[in-house]
Amino acid sequence: MFERVTSRFPRTSAPRTRAAVLAAGLGTSVVLGAGVAVAVDNTAASGAAGAVQAQAAAQSKVAEAQAKAVEAQAAKAQKAVEAQAAKAQKAAEAKKAAAAKAAQAKKAAKAAAKKKAVSWIDPVESYKLSASFAQNGGMWAHKHSGQDYAVPTGTPVVAAHGGTVVKAGGNGAGDGPAYGNAVVIKHGNKTYSQYAHLSSVNVKVGQVVKTGQKIALSGNTGNSSGPHLHFEIRSTPNYGSAVDPVKFLRGKGVTV
Repeated sequence: MFERVTSRFPRTSAPRTRAAVLAAGLGTSVVLGAGVAVAVDNTAASGAAGAVQAQAAAQSKVAEAQAKAVEAQAAKAQKAVEAQAAKAQKAAEAKKAAAAKAAQAKKAAKAAAKKKAVSWIDPVESYKLSASFAQNGGMWAHKHSGQDYAVPTGTPVVAAHGGTVVKAGGNGAGDGPAYGNAVVIKHGNKTYSQYAHLSSVNVKVGQVVKTGQKIALSGNTGNSSGPHLHFEIRSTPNYGSAVDPVKFLRGKGVTV
């Protein structure tokens, strides 16, 4: 008789063993698959990060280029503004220099005119010109023989040029009552000056007077419609030889 030997270990069936192997293989596959997936994900993330960095670098370069372009444009605009300002300043300086030169020329001309007119001046100051030379009117028989200076009675009358008094007094100093009180001064070179309608006479015949010396006071005597000085330039001491006194004085540099 044979004894039946019973094992201490339980018997495992073949199907259960194969199932275990399969399960173990599946677990290993799952683990390996997960590892592969993680590796793929890391690679993709790394690629994406690189793409982002590359894009950022490209955008940075574009922005830098744009900034440089803007800076260059601004510098160019600033340079243009500075050039325009320099041009304007140069023009202003030229204008100022021209104005200064013109003022200097005017001053020199005025000084020259004054120097030229030292020997001839206006017979009165602060006047208004009224009746002019050769003007027609009912106040005189013929055309007006002189230039009237409208001034108040009592205004000082001075010698327009140095000379010798050849006529002085009433009745036009011999030229007729229409002139009222009058004075005639001889200046040489066949030139005489006459002052009429005076309220008073302050010189005598034969008296030598200087340019600007007071010789009388203006008035309203004789054939006069109001206070004024009647002034003549003559080629003789007598009535009828008068020339345009304003033109004569201006020819001597006097501003009338």
